[in-house]
Amino acid sequence: MARHEPNMRFHLLATVAVVAAAAAFRVPVEQWAALVFAIALVLLGETLNTAIEVVLDVVQPEDDERVGVVKDVAAAAVLVAAAGSAVIAAIVFVPHVWELVA
Repeated sequence: MARHEPNMRFHLLATVAVVAAAAAFRVPVEQWAALVFAIALVLLGETLNTAIEVVLDVVQPEDDERVGVVKDVAAAAVLVAAAGSAVIAAIVFVPHVWELVA
């Protein structure tokens, strides 16, 4: 899926960065759990969004406004998951970064 979906490649790259940062900062297990949950949520959302788009393209190959709305809603769900994950990452990493610069 990462070959054909640029957004999935972006999320996988972000996953590598988050895991590397968490390891470098030696975050506690509770924060690891939050980060893993956030990563899984975003990757799940992106996978479901892709599945919805592929099914809709098969079922309705012609342009249809209703299909566009469904695709937009599915993409918005991924955006919500990514925004929530960014908040979790900020909660975890900001204190560690603050210690470095303070």
